[in-house]
Amino acid sequence: MEKLKIAGYWASSCGGCEIATLEIGDKILKLAEAADIVFWPALVDFKYHDVEQMVDNSIDVCLFNGAIQNSEHEHIAKLLRAKSKIMVAYGSCSYEGCIPGLANLTNREGIFHRAYIETPSTDNPNQTLPQTSYQMPEGKLTLPELYDTVKTLAQTVEVDYFVPGCPPVGKQTWAVLEAIVQGNLPPRGSVIGAGTRALCEECPKTRENKKVKAFYRPHEIIPDPEKCLLEQGLLCAGIATREGCGALCPRANMPCTGCYGPPEGVVDQGARFLSAVASILGVEDEKELSEEDVENLMSQIKDPVGTFYRYSLADSILRRARIK
Repeated sequence: MEKLKIAGYWASSCGGCEIATLEIGDKILKLAEAADIVFWPALVDFKYHDVEQMVDNSIDVCLFNGAIQNSEHEHIAKLLRAKSKIMVAYGSCSYEGCIPGLANLTNREGIFHRAYIETPSTDNPNQTLPQTSYQMPEGKLTLPELYDTVKTLAQTVEVDYFVPGCPPVGKQTWAVLEAIVQGNLPPRGSVIGAGTRALCEECPKTRENKKVKAFYRPHEIIPDPEKCLLEQGLLCAGIATREGCGALCPRANMPCTGCYGPPEGVVDQGARFLSAVASILGVEDEKELSEEDVENLMSQIKDPVGTFYRYSLADSILRRARIK
């Protein structure tokens, strides 16, 4: 039986998804029996030229992690899409934009100014900024063009399946690979390796539908390990996040930050999370709260965009800030 051909790529991300693929442990031997890696720059020395020479649809599946933030990312995403039968958005960055997507709060000019001029550690008296090309005596040097807007993989090319997580947990990765090897895949467009309900459904903590008067950052209190973190004033995104990781963070008494994306049927994860917070604060009952009361309550939440849209800004209804 001919082996499957698997490819992988790392665009705008931290590299955690590359490491996560190795969390399948000794099952990697089973994968090696069924599949050959034909392109995966983070693991083996491949060149883009190697992919360009491949026949279209000759790669059985591509695990693409990372958001699309520059012209190189876009080019390789389109190239791998043409060469792959199945394109998988692997991990939160390719699925929703994740942390790189928070760059949509500004633009290329703002990013360059902050990174190369404003930061205290930067020594750049001539205020030199990156250029896409520069002529040297030896020849022209080039860099990819950084885009103003970070995009998800699905906003760039057609995606067959989505695997959430920052990064996906090992059992989830293996479930996806096993489904591919066995040819037992769900309908195209599905989120695979995770459930459909909210994370709260697999969290063991007790909920009492309590309202809170204040919110805390994780370092400010030691929560009761048996009770719902959100009801103790910690901003836990479990109510707006897809199940599938086993509620790893809440089980460790840390609030969920939302890396598995929205549950089935939720269009905007940040809006769902914000609605839940408003409900638990009693903000929706405006008859009992003055405008000043509401402002005081909401001012307790530091970095609202980074809290409610930490992983999903690029894929949200908002998508990006308007830059005047």
